Amino acid sequence: MKLATLNDGTRDGKLVVVSKDITRYCAADNIAPTLQAALDNWDQVAPKLEALYRDVEHQTVPCERFHEREAHSPLPRAYQWADGSAYINHVELVRKARGAEVPESFYHDPLMYQGGSDDFLPPRADIPLGDTAWGCDMEGEVAVITDDVPMGVSAQDAAGHIKLVMLVNDVSLRGLIPGELAKGFGFFQSKPASAFSPVAVTPDELGDAWQDSVIKLPLNVDYNGAPFGRANAGVDATFNLAQLVAHAAKTRNLGAGAIIGSGTVSNQDADGGPGKPVSEGGLGYSCIAEIRMIETIADGEAKTRFMAPGDSVKVWMDDSEGHSIFGAIEQNVVQA
Repeated sequence: MKLATLNDGTRDGKLVVVSKDITRYCAADNIAPTLQAALDNWDQVAPKLEALYRDVEHQTVPCERFHEREAHSPLPRAYQWADGSAYINHVELVRKARGAEVPESFYHDPLMYQGGSDDFLPPRADIPLGDTAWGCDMEGEVAVITDDVPMGVSAQDAAGHIKLVMLVNDVSLRGLIPGELAKGFGFFQSKPASAFSPVAVTPDELGDAWQDSVIKLPLNVDYNGAPFGRANAGVDATFNLAQLVAHAAKTRNLGAGAIIGSGTVSNQDADGGPGKPVSEGGLGYSCIAEIRMIETIADGEAKTRFMAPGDSVKVWMDDSEGHSIFGAIEQNVVQA
């Protein structure tokens, strides 16, 4: 099943069921007014939404044209947004560039930070940037939405609490990160509002691509209209999304509607190297920081600049037949 939230001018938008090909929708507010309301009562509400989804597919209910530009992030705000780092290749590159070793614990104890969840950007909204010196970067990731998750849940059981899957552009301000981390208290100003894909889907919608709580498909990232990243989200994942959910719930309950991110999708090159740009036949990168790290390792300095007003980013994922699964995040950077 595919769900979306129309940006109808209200704070939490209106829940709709979207056709598999993301061209049509039927309002679902008679079942649940918002996606959060549906998640709060998932066991009772989900079967009704599934029935409506079947009706939408069979075209037995009136539908309207679905325009991705009219969608908000599936949850315009959430009780919880925590982002992990499933792809250690990304961490290795960032640390290697500054001459730091990756602690052994990173390979069995995931990194995770708690992001701001009170104000997400719609998937077609501009990214406001106050100062180019802040080092604006995109981060293409996969994210999941859970129902109520009990404290201390195992990774095996956590997989059953994953109710929806979506994509995210986790905007980062790289120029502000070092100063914040130096304080020893984590990210805050360096992590502005993120944007999620227009559509969220149930795991079964992914078919065979959903295995062991990862999506075994490429995550596509275009930067200023050119291919920038084609890393496969099912490759080089040190942790799967169920493990990240369990990590987040180690010492606390997670409320229905909690969003857990995978961290930047990142692949090694075929020979085990750090990866090549798409233009050179590689899989590219899901963030600018990675290519800057590779430039620093190879040449002693980074050459690719971070994003500035006028730049654009697009993040999406196609199924094995080339059809968009979640719709696309398409954003332009503008001067705040």
